[in-house]
Amino acid sequence: MPWNPIIKSRRDWETIPNLHDYESVRKEFSWEQARTELDGLPDGQGLNIAHEAVVRHTIGPLGQQTAIRWLGKSGQVEDYSYARLDDLTNRFANTLQGLGVVKGDRVFVLAGRIPELYITALGTLKHRAVFCPLFSAFGPEPIRARLTIGQAKVLVTTESLYQRKVAGIRETLPHLEHVLLIGEEGRPTATPIPGTQSFHQLLEQHPGIYRIGPTDPEDAALLHFTSGTTGTPKGALHVHSAVVAHHITGKLALDFHPADIFWCTADPGWVTGTSYGIIAPLTNGLTSIVDEADFEAKRWYGILQDHRVSVWYTAPTAIRMMIKVGVDLVRKYDLRPLRFLASVGEPLNPEAVVWGEKAFGRPFHDNWWQTETGGIMIANYAAMDVRPGSMGRPLPGIEAGIVKKTESGGVEVLNEPDVQGELALRPGWPSMFRGYWNEPERYKKCFASGWYLTGDVAKKDADGYFWFVGRADDVIKTSGHLIGPFEVESVLIEHKAVAEAAVIGKPDPVAMEIVKAFVSLKDGHEPSEALQRELLGFARTRLGAAVAPKEIAFLATLPKTRSGKIMRRLLKARELGLPEGDTSTLEA
Repeated sequence: MPWNPIIKSRRDWETIPNLHDYESVRKEFSWEQARTELDGLPDGQGLNIAHEAVVRHTIGPLGQQTAIRWLGKSGQVEDYSYARLDDLTNRFANTLQGLGVVKGDRVFVLAGRIPELYITALGTLKHRAVFCPLFSAFGPEPIRARLTIGQAKVLVTTESLYQRKVAGIRETLPHLEHVLLIGEEGRPTATPIPGTQSFHQLLEQHPGIYRIGPTDPEDAALLHFTSGTTGTPKGALHVHSAVVAHHITGKLALDFHPADIFWCTADPGWVTGTSYGIIAPLTNGLTSIVDEADFEAKRWYGILQDHRVSVWYTAPTAIRMMIKVGVDLVRKYDLRPLRFLASVGEPLNPEAVVWGEKAFGRPFHDNWWQTETGGIMIANYAAMDVRPGSMGRPLPGIEAGIVKKTESGGVEVLNEPDVQGELALRPGWPSMFRGYWNEPERYKKCFASGWYLTGDVAKKDADGYFWFVGRADDVIKTSGHLIGPFEVESVLIEHKAVAEAAVIGKPDPVAMEIVKAFVSLKDGHEPSEALQRELLGFARTRLGAAVAPKEIAFLATLPKTRSGKIMRRLLKARELGLPEGDTSTLEA
């Protein structure tokens, strides 16, 4: 890294971190022991995510505690206790049964962060159908592709989204038998649209009592779609035993404690919004904040203050937007209850980690995982020193390594520190995906020599901290040097004028590739040749001639997915005039 400060972990804890001694917890940890923290279904009938997230809490004092506090974009505030959530999700499970939905059928949701989405997710899991979330910003074609691949039987969506995005493709979806519509602002639909039914009317018609059937831990539960550089979207399938990982990583990586007020800003259309926006906080018995609206700094700081959020999980893009606004605004709010800040989605630049300390009095703790891993795998922990720019160290129960592929098709583990290779994980954790939907060969290619190959290039330092370098197809090779985009981007973002940066490799007849950077500027700065020269010199000074970008282009905004990842491959395709591939997750 261009610089490597260490932010010392605070020792004046009001709440002792769950992972207070990394080495001892890691040594004693087992997934079997983690499983004992959950109840399981009565009479030994298996393990069901919704039972662990909701049902088991209704028996004791947590029944009347707020499980979800929903904040509407127009100012509404509505609390859902664990008991109320149990009743509503029972009604939805009974609705599915009445529609003829059986175990394993796919139930898709196309909606924003509204209560009905969360009711659908948990009711679907109770009924042992498969919950499949979609981004509400998807257009008709990506919606059609995912509904087709997943052979959707039920779609829950809003009236406006159906009319704008689904009605025109309905006849191309032969497997889709039922569309349940949510009226505007959660009201029942006034006039039923032909071929649809009212979500709320169905809930009212069905009882609030439901008994979850026997659930094998390996029964399908979640289907998350992730875009590849080429080809159709991939549906990563997860099973009910994933809840063990969701629960324990919430405790260890996000440091959940029973009295916490937790806010995960991610949309459930992204795996984070399901694993840690729905499941993990509920299994841990927390109160979870759900905000319907999009990012706006004053609103977010107001939520943190007014609802006394203690643990906050957000994304690098949002952090960079806060940096752009500055620290003066955040200091107007009383955020003393906020004790742990975490980030995920793409690597968090060192400047953003340090800025957290400056603005909030605490650093952002970056962590790493994927749709395929289902839960956090590597993290910076509450009791551990933070090395800005590092992914952190593996969770207890997770073995991570740096490997390189061999000519025989296997992999060789690289044990020397600071050597770049592909990040790999030993399979066996509960939330590991069990396949790509109906693509067994695509799934098999993810494994070699007893390792899951993540496709991410990383390195591990002598102290066991992992450092992200880039995606395997993002790494730039120039004049014999391997350059990770993240390192270059991190330096550019340190410049006072730069809000965001993305780096690609541009073909060059001599060097093979040169580094080209795209930057968006902070308010008050305008593109100019003088600023371009200044940035080139700034990067050259910090990185050296071999690593620094040779070209810089200004963009008003950088293309991102809805989950906040900058789409370098899209920038490269546009630069080279190549097909853009799957852009269904592109931010609207």
